[in-house]
Amino acid sequence: MSTQQGPAGPVGLPQWDRCAVMGVVNVTPDSFSDGGRWFDAELAVKHGLDLVAQGADLVDVGGESTRPGAARVDEAEELRRVLPVVRELAAAGVLVSVDTMRATVAEQALAAGASLVNDVSGGQADPAMIPVVAAAGAPFVVMHWRGQSIDMNNRAVYADVLREVLDELRAALDRAVAGGVDPGRIVLDPGLGFAKETPHDLALLAHLGELRALGRPLLVAASRKRFLGRVLAGDTSAPPPPARERDAATAAVTAIAAREGAWAVRVHEVHASADAVRVARAISAAAGTTGTGGTEAGA
Repeated sequence: MSTQQGPAGPVGLPQWDRCAVMGVVNVTPDSFSDGGRWFDAELAVKHGLDLVAQGADLVDVGGESTRPGAARVDEAEELRRVLPVVRELAAAGVLVSVDTMRATVAEQALAAGASLVNDVSGGQADPAMIPVVAAAGAPFVVMHWRGQSIDMNNRAVYADVLREVLDELRAALDRAVAGGVDPGRIVLDPGLGFAKETPHDLALLAHLGELRALGRPLLVAASRKRFLGRVLAGDTSAPPPPARERDAATAAVTAIAAREGAWAVRVHEVHASADAVRVARAISAAAGTTGTGGTEAGA
C-alpha cells in the first residue's frame, strides 16, 4: 500500500490509498441486479470470496431487496439469509458490511463479525438502529432516504435536488450524532436511485464536491441502477439494457467518483471498478507532479 493516503475513511476501518471498492452480495431472491443468483448461503459466501479475489476491499451483505416497489421481508427471514454469510466471510478474513434497516439484524451481524453497518434509511426505518450502532462503536453508512421502497418513486419530487439532498443528509447526520454515533465513524451516501429520477441522479453525480463538503466520507452506489440504463438507451424508444449489461457504465461512474474524492464505490461487478479506482489514483498522483523527465510517449 502506498504511504500517500486517498480520501479519509471512517474511524474503525482501514485507510486505503485510493477510493475503496465495496462488492455487493445480495442474499435475496428478487434483487433487481442479479435475480437471486446468490440466494443460497454457500453460493453467496463463494461469491463474496470471488469479489475479494477480483479486488473488492470490503463486501456488503444484504438480505432484503430495496429495488423500487419491493415489499419488506420479515426480520426472521432477513436474519436467516444474512447471518451465515456474514459469519463465514468474516471468518475467512473478509471485511464485511451488513446492508440492513433493522437494528436487530445489524446487532447480530456485528456480533457475527461484520465491521460496518450500511443502512439505506440512515437510521430512520428503525428507531433502535442509531442506539445499537452507537453502543457498538461501529462505522455507519447514512444514506439519503425518503421512505420505503414500496412507494419511494412517489417521493422523487424536488425543486432543487442538490440543495434538498444536502439539507436532508445533514439532518440525518445530525440525528445520528445526537443519538451517540461518533461523527468520525459516519459515511454519507446520496442515495442514487432512491426516491430519485434520472436527472436527479445525474445532478448529484455532477456535484459530488458539494456533497463531500458535508465533511464526511462519501459512498457512491450507482452500480447497475436504472438511471444508467436510461442514459444508455438515450432518446430512442428502445428499452434500457438489463441490469447486468450496465457494468461498463458503472465503471465510468466509479472513475468519476474516485477522481472526485469519494471514499468508496459500491458495485456488483468488481474487476472493472477496481481497475478504474487505481487509474484514477494514478492520474490524481500525476496531477501533482511536473518535470519528472519521463519519456514514454507512444507506449
